[in-house]
Amino acid sequence: MTQKTPVDLWFDPSCPFAWVTSRWLLEVEKVRPIEPRWRMMSLYFLNEDKDVAADYLERAARAMGSIRTVAAAAAKHGEQVIGPLYTGLGTRLHNQGLSKEPERLREVIEGALDDAGLDRGLAEAMRSEEHDAAIRASHDEGIGLVGQEVGTPIIRVGENAFFGPVITRILRGEEAGTLWDGVLAVTKFDDFFELKRTRTKRPQFD
Repeated sequence: MTQKTPVDLWFDPSCPFAWVTSRWLLEVEKVRPIEPRWRMMSLYFLNEDKDVAADYLERAARAMGSIRTVAAAAAKHGEQVIGPLYTGLGTRLHNQGLSKEPERLREVIEGALDDAGLDRGLAEAMRSEEHDAAIRASHDEGIGLVGQEVGTPIIRVGENAFFGPVITRILRGEEAGTLWDGVLAVTKFDDFFELKRTRTKRPQFD
């Protein structure tokens, strides 16, 4: 049996681009010998000391409820629950469009906990700072690999770490594997830093 390569992905559940990348990574797993592993980060922590719009920072602070619940679940049950819980959260926030209804975040979190077979009582963590230190430690680890100028998603493969890829469609099958091959090919060079173009499409989640 081919040994699988661990691939760490740092995510904030509220980020639609991280969601698309995470679903692509699951497609890559089907055609390349990788093992996705899920790591926490926070767009609020990323931007709290930056000159960003007040309404954006307020939304990021409200969205902390989901990653706080992830942290509480991981503390109680282990890191293996992070992936299933993220799937439940992301499906509701992005595929079902509930990120546009922040007043329903508790409902989103409880539904995701149900999907993952976890106690709904963990949703109490959404209003607590109890696990913020663990979130910040994970966040700082990821950002420390790539620098403060980027966000989520961050991916690490061995000693190779990078921001992105930022994609707007979930590539599937060999197409997913081909993109993975290309990303690894360019990011393995120490002197490679950036490829970018203006986004002209919104993320698609199907």
